Amino acid sequence: MTIVQSLIAFTLAATVLTITPGPDSGLVLRTAIVDGWRPAMQASLGIVTGLVIWGAGVAVGLGALVATSETAFAILQWAGAIYLVWFGLLFLLHPRKNFTDADARRASAKKALWRGLSQNLLNPKIAVFYVSFLPQFVPADRPAATFTFLLAVLHTVLTLVWFATLVLATKPLAAWLHRPNILARIDRFTGCIFMASGAQLAFSKLPI
Repeated sequence: MTIVQSLIAFTLAATVLTITPGPDSGLVLRTAIVDGWRPAMQASLGIVTGLVIWGAGVAVGLGALVATSETAFAILQWAGAIYLVWFGLLFLLHPRKNFTDADARRASAKKALWRGLSQNLLNPKIAVFYVSFLPQFVPADRPAATFTFLLAVLHTVLTLVWFATLVLATKPLAAWLHRPNILARIDRFTGCIFMASGAQLAFSKLPI
């Protein structure tokens, strides 16, 4: 497999996986609808920063530790599950019903970055995914660590483009989406997604 063939094959496969609905996309979409595009892009930046960190970790071998160590996987697994369920409960029990003011919106943008980053870093399934998926697209004549990190960066770019698309898609529907009853339903729906994702993560098995 040449470099060009590898990059094309990886881009196609990673694009399909990127647009598959999950808690990261749910967080970005909910943030865009409720808090606005700036906090949504901050959340996106936090998530993709987490992807870069995982990619670097896999390249130097730390990801392999998480992917093969039951203890390391379990620690991150339960921390991530608790995190998702906790925020899911907050969204479900305390849905927002009105706009934030300017100061609250700025604070929300700062919190969104941290929320996206922490949500991503507390998901050990990303390490398992990178360790098992990325090496399949590394050409035999290329350094594995360097090319693996390159693929992780490419996945990060694809993810950021997808999140930007989600954010832009909410703009034509902004007036309708910002109705109080719609906002509350969006928060409750997001809460259910987060709680379901947390439960799924909690009962995941280490594939070794």
